[in-house]
Amino acid sequence: MRRTVLGYIHKLVISWTIVKFAQNHKSKVMPTSTPSTTTEPYEIKYVTQADYPRVLHHLQRFFFKDEPLNVSINLLGGKNTCPELEDFSKKCLDHGCSYMAVSSSDEVVGVSVNAVDRPSDGQEEAEDCGNPKFQKIINLLMTIDCEVDIFNRYKDVNSVMNCKILSVDSTWRGRGIAKQLLDKTRDVARQQGQQLMRVDCTSHYSAKAIARLGFECIYTKQYADYKVDCEAVFTPEPPHTEVAVYVQAITPAQKL
Repeated sequence: MRRTVLGYIHKLVISWTIVKFAQNHKSKVMPTSTPSTTTEPYEIKYVTQADYPRVLHHLQRFFFKDEPLNVSINLLGGKNTCPELEDFSKKCLDHGCSYMAVSSSDEVVGVSVNAVDRPSDGQEEAEDCGNPKFQKIINLLMTIDCEVDIFNRYKDVNSVMNCKILSVDSTWRGRGIAKQLLDKTRDVARQQGQQLMRVDCTSHYSAKAIARLGFECIYTKQYADYKVDCEAVFTPEPPHTEVAVYVQAITPAQKL
């Protein structure tokens, strides 16, 4: 089975704009003592199709405009969105395993857009996505995907829960929202039988945060080393110097 080109964009996942299995499968989170600009309570909820518009609105406000690769090549070009990036986000949401943090005033303040990867997804040939800037990102991420070669690296793993986008409203950071979103994602992955979680970080800050949560770094690529015609394609502002791939084994649920 061939993936769509957008399937390779899972390394575009996390700029630290930090980022239900059933409708009643949600957890209540009250304010912590960590400093923040708001103390309003929030809940972690499953993302349904009806939630897509406001999830995309959140991503437009934070992830789309802040992710280091997007910024490096001016992907948005002065606009607030990129159609190809929106399409990617929707395709990931269609996997039905994404979560959002929703405030008591019903505002989306964080999202974890997740998808399940399997060996049967196969590899996709490079194709023209129709957007020259976005094509640069696709080409880099296809290279990374081939070099990581996750299912050959972990031969006993037959499915991976891939956190493709993790984003948190800037005024809500420091509340543990990203951790809560990843914890819920891990719980669902465990229930579904996934054996590994994967998070690819294009931001220095996201990599540090993911490492603090116990994920293991298995791959890095310096942006300066990724060149086309002897020129670096991406030159994000420091400290964003590399993309890093992190994984964490999912402990099977104990049988009662």
